[in-house]
Amino acid sequence: MKKIVNVVLIFCLVFTSLTSSIHAQDSTGDLEKQIEELKKKLETAQTQERTLSAEISSMTDKIKLTTLEISETKVKIVNLTVEIADLGTKIFNLDTTLSKLSQLLIQRVIATYKQQRIPKIMLLLSAHGLTDAIYRLKYLQKAQEHDRQVLVEVQLAKVDFSEKKDLREFKKHQLEELKKQLEIQITKLDQQRRSKETLLNETKNNEATYQSLLQQALAEKQAIDAALINGDRVGPVKAGDPIALVGNTGAPACSTGAHLHFEVRRNNQWINPADFIKSKSITDNQNNGVIATVGSGNWDWPLTGDVTITQYYGVTPWSYRYQYSGGIHTGIDMYSNSSTVIRAPKDGVLYSASQNCGGTSIIKIKYIDHGDGLVSLYLHVQ
Repeated sequence: MKKIVNVVLIFCLVFTSLTSSIHAQDSTGDLEKQIEELKKKLETAQTQERTLSAEISSMTDKIKLTTLEISETKVKIVNLTVEIADLGTKIFNLDTTLSKLSQLLIQRVIATYKQQRIPKIMLLLSAHGLTDAIYRLKYLQKAQEHDRQVLVEVQLAKVDFSEKKDLREFKKHQLEELKKQLEIQITKLDQQRRSKETLLNETKNNEATYQSLLQQALAEKQAIDAALINGDRVGPVKAGDPIALVGNTGAPACSTGAHLHFEVRRNNQWINPADFIKSKSITDNQNNGVIATVGSGNWDWPLTGDVTITQYYGVTPWSYRYQYSGGIHTGIDMYSNSSTVIRAPKDGVLYSASQNCGGTSIIKIKYIDHGDGLVSLYLHVQ
């Protein structure tokens, strides 16, 4: 009766485990299907005409996609956590088994050593008759076979124990990577929601306003391209030399307030300026005024003192404006509470340009050619 109960319990446990696994696989498979469908939808949307309604729809789908990716990552984290716990149990059981086998092997080694000290002929001579002698020989053979079997089991248990420990460490590494991925996805989702909110607040659901904002961003980009061709050579500058003052030129078409748009290009390709300037603590107004550390290079900052960044390089809440760059803000927008003087961050040759921006405004631009195709630009200067 006890054996039947044990069999039933084992069957229930196996069935429950299989059912949970199937449910988890179904859940993951369904999420993957929804994610692929949304990705295809977003790819199709990229080729369509950019209208406010299309932009809102695209942002909504991106939010849905990231939400699904977060759910998928969470499912993977749960599954991995269960796998790691299961491996931990197996490792514990293997450790217990290995300890018992090792102890048994030690006992057998001791017993075998004692037997080896007694010649087999003496065991046979001390036997009580032929039957007892045969029994003793069979016992010795069985003991030797058992010793070999225990030794094999110990070796197999060691290999299995080592493999499962390695597998658990690998799974733990995967889990940590998934947790990092989840943090990135949550940050991305927050940014996407803020972008949609910014779009709705700035356009007031007005198509004309939306198209005007797109044209203003494009006009600034065109002004930069023209400046790089038509700029007047001023002359050599050294790092730290003053080159201009922070201004608001380009307003109202291409600027909404006094700030410095600092941009870096290599062979006319945008590069993150933060990769060139030194590490510095700044006020991050793009993210609710928190204090952040920006910079990983060796250039001086173009502004000194207490610097505030209003918009970073890359994807930002205002990325919907930058259709020409695939949603990338191509520089860093900043101002300083301590000084309006813009200084050369690195030696080079200074150029100056004034360009039409948006048909009604003039934007003043300075830029420095640092050689080897590397150029830094400074927009909206006085």
